[in-house]
Amino acid sequence: MSDLPANVSPVTGLTESKSVESKSLYDSSTGTGVGQIAFDANLQAQLDTVSSLRNNIIDYVRLRLGDGMIDVEADKEHFEMGIDQAFNRYRQRSSNAVEESYCFLDLYPETQEYILPNHIIDVRQVFRRGIGSVTGTTASQFEPFASGYLNTYMLVAGRVGGLASYELFTQYQELAMKMFGGHMNFTWNKVTKKLTLVRKQPYAGTSDEAIVKESVLLWTYNYKPDMMLLNDPQAFPWIQDYAYALTMMSIGQAREKFATIAGPQGGTTLNGTAMKAEAQAILERLDQELSQYMDGGTPMWWTMG
Repeated sequence: MSDLPANVSPVTGLTESKSVESKSLYDSSTGTGVGQIAFDANLQAQLDTVSSLRNNIIDYVRLRLGDGMIDVEADKEHFEMGIDQAFNRYRQRSSNAVEESYCFLDLYPETQEYILPNHIIDVRQVFRRGIGSVTGTTASQFEPFASGYLNTYMLVAGRVGGLASYELFTQYQELAMKMFGGHMNFTWNKVTKKLTLVRKQPYAGTSDEAIVKESVLLWTYNYKPDMMLLNDPQAFPWIQDYAYALTMMSIGQAREKFATIAGPQGGTTLNGTAMKAEAQAILERLDQELSQYMDGGTPMWWTMG
């Protein structure tokens, strides 16, 4: 890295060949590329990062209010309240605060109700591994058409068959799932986070065996964690400006309670009303930015019908 320009630091993330430095997900113990992404590798590092970024927002708000030059009446609780309410407002109004994800859920026999984590806001669909009413590795999972498809398209691939047969096979699977319990009906309560399956899972195995659980795939929508929003270059400025406006509004309300302070030559007039008006203007501008998707949110698509 000795031949780098003088104004370029050797810790900017460039390799010796001047390409962008990256982290490989290859795991030598498993021989695969499946592994933990560095962003989610260390929980303590995540918590430290969130705390550091929240402190940066507090410093931003405090200095913009003139702390150090004048006495700012807000306490740490007021700054924290502004940040928390900024997160709440952003998650309520912005599509950029939500992500689509998949997660696995173990279903227990004779159990219909499950409480999911609070960050999940909607469950769109439940996928099962099998196409029938029973899943697992039992003989009931033997399906003649699937075996014929395997022999035709996998073992002698390139000789016989075609896309039409493959289309018939997929449509057959879809019809079998509809008729024999492949699709699971459910209800989702977004307040209590309770997922209620319409049917109970039967016991699989004898009483002498351990409880056999069925693993299903949930198609969910969940809130992005605080760390992702704070590291988002489009969401972070919005959050810190909204926290600044809310803190200014709180100070303005306190100063408006006492419009003037007695003193020589008529006393001093506080600017509580002006601060509230300025804060309200900033809040309205920030809400308008969300409606214009300036924070990186996904615009609405054209619909017909």
